[in-house]
Amino acid sequence: MKQRFYQYALLMRLHRPIGIFLLLWPTLWALWVAGEGKPDLLVLGVFVAGVVLMRSAGCVINDIADRHIDRHVSRTHDRPITAGRVSVREALVLFAVLCLAAFALVLLLNRLTVYLSFAAVALAAVYPFMKRITHLPQVVLGAAFAMAIPMAFAAQTGEVPPVAWLLYVTTIVWTVAYDTMYAMADREEDLRIGVKSTAILFGDADRVIIGILQALFLAGLYLFGKQAELGWVFNLGIIAATVYSLYQQYLIRDRDPARCFEAFLNNNWLGAAVFAGIVLEYLSAY
Repeated sequence: MKQRFYQYALLMRLHRPIGIFLLLWPTLWALWVAGEGKPDLLVLGVFVAGVVLMRSAGCVINDIADRHIDRHVSRTHDRPITAGRVSVREALVLFAVLCLAAFALVLLLNRLTVYLSFAAVALAAVYPFMKRITHLPQVVLGAAFAMAIPMAFAAQTGEVPPVAWLLYVTTIVWTVAYDTMYAMADREEDLRIGVKSTAILFGDADRVIIGILQALFLAGLYLFGKQAELGWVFNLGIIAATVYSLYQQYLIRDRDPARCFEAFLNNNWLGAAVFAGIVLEYLSAY
């Protein structure tokens, strides 16, 4: 039994929490701004737990969808489903349990948040199949990841104001940028097996387009700060995010797969810097 749970943990990628952090940071941005620096503790707890559950569920459904592809990619060939250590039926049950647990948590919140959760689950469920249909699966991933933002505002304030949708779109742009870096690390193998991605779509213009996306993301953060009436302390967080973005451009300059993956991982610190700017902004006002 212990070995089964270990395989389930691997399937949920709990040993690689980068996805949890990249989903968590925008959620915390939204919760802190919606709560004006003092988010409700119940809401905060529900969302933090929900992030872990839904990211885990996303990994499970992704590996179910990619079980015939993963065996042909060196980085993924030993994942539990494609390696035969977890059956598809077990994985489907695990996915259902994770989603139900997350939904049970959402039921502690208001009706609007519950309604928005259905859209979040739908986006998370369809994302893994998008790489077979479109070269823009990263956009769908961004839409799924960013759904925590309108949900956070709904849970905290009972509504989703325009500033929440501005942050939603800004987070989608950020997600496309960093997940393209991730896709650059797998581009050659994806081309060989016929998987689509923005890294393949952008081709030799990948670095330039990522740079444009990063600039749009930073501009979106600045506009968000203005709309949310955040001041100079928050802008220091944007400056730090700019430095991290420039460093990521440096890392991907030669398109070396290992460096591209390192650039992807670096976005964890970028997200943390923005969050620190928001927290310190509100603390400075007290």
